[in-house]
Amino acid sequence: MAVDVVMPQMGESIFEGTVTKWLRKPGEMVRRDEPLFEISTDKVDAEIPAPATGVLKEIKVPAGQTVQVNTVVAILEDGAAAPAPAPAASAPPPAAPAKPVAPAPAAPVVAAPPAAPPAAAPAAPAEAAAAVRSSPLVRRLAEEHGVDLARVPASGDGGRVSKRDLMNFLESPAAAAPAAAAPAPAAAPAAPAAPAAPRVAYAPGAVEIVPMTLMRKRIAEHMVMSKHTSAHVYSVFAVDVTAISQIRDRDKARFEASTGQRLTFMPFFCQAVVETLRQFPILNASMQEDSIVYKKDINLGIAVSLDWGLIVPVIKHAEEKNFLGLQRAINDLADRARSKKLSPDEVQDGTFSISNYGIYGGLMGMPVINQPQLAILGIGGIHKTPVVIHDAIAIRSIVYLTLSFDHRVIDGATADQSLAFLRGKLEGWTEAVI
Repeated sequence: MAVDVVMPQMGESIFEGTVTKWLRKPGEMVRRDEPLFEISTDKVDAEIPAPATGVLKEIKVPAGQTVQVNTVVAILEDGAAAPAPAPAASAPPPAAPAKPVAPAPAAPVVAAPPAAPPAAAPAAPAEAAAAVRSSPLVRRLAEEHGVDLARVPASGDGGRVSKRDLMNFLESPAAAAPAAAAPAPAAAPAAPAAPAAPRVAYAPGAVEIVPMTLMRKRIAEHMVMSKHTSAHVYSVFAVDVTAISQIRDRDKARFEASTGQRLTFMPFFCQAVVETLRQFPILNASMQEDSIVYKKDINLGIAVSLDWGLIVPVIKHAEEKNFLGLQRAINDLADRARSKKLSPDEVQDGTFSISNYGIYGGLMGMPVINQPQLAILGIGGIHKTPVVIHDAIAIRSIVYLTLSFDHRVIDGATADQSLAFLRGKLEGWTEAVI
């Protein structure tokens, strides 16, 4: 019996996905719940298990193609029956001849209304765009390119505008027509200020050109969008974490033996950050038009470096977790991120992010704010450093913390006050970890 393998819906707001890799070839056996293929969506990359045990008979959607959720991407066959339904799919074409007859007379009728639309068009673009069904990624791309989604021909289920629909529209002459028709958009000429880099001709064999992965493209889009959205400002504090380093060295073996968890520096920083966000709630907020949205929950996004890119899984309700709970969550999310086991819900709704680039020994960095958040904390490497204490030189464990914040909402004084508070929590750490 044939079993359809469909593109899963990996979240309530996700309507399409891209097949990035097939893990089995046609004719190969696969067992139920074994990884069959990998997908990439707006929110997360994931391995999709086989829905049943059988032979992979046919791959309908090749790697690199984006399709709507619930689209059949492959067929599994357990050998009990031959796939007879396939010929049925070719039956509909005979109905095609009936279409050309009807549209012909209807075409002239459309020529008359153009006089009326000019008056109505300015009144309802926002309402029409809001009513269009599309994914968050498509809406964001449309906003970046100044496109009214109501004008984009939709090919998705239920009239949904897919990313492919938008890309096709941007490449069509219709996309440029409204710009010429409407004299009001004086701001539009500002867009050419960022011309695309010209293609460079290289000598044969001088370079290797590798297409960007889907994840890399999404990271690029998100970073550029963040820079265009927020007024990035940075503040850097040197923090003495000698006390934390000594506690970790002393309790590491006992902690791991009794809890089964690796003891890292991250839960120290996360717990101190939670207390800082309680004290300075503006850092845990976002902007909505001309308003500031203060978040009641503290959902910490922890950047995780992957061999194929970067992802930011979120510790939900971090304010409710103790030290051990934070360490468990950090280890669990990082491990599942690297094995592509995260769900879309685990990489969204973050309210504040932390980027620990110091794990590779870096001194400091200037991280980009993870939209729509207002701030992100960068943690540098912990280094033994000679410092002056009471007019004497001492060797201490020093780390540089960078707070990247959105100056549209957060003032420099508030940012420095929050960093000073965070420094005080870390330098004065006395809490036992076990």
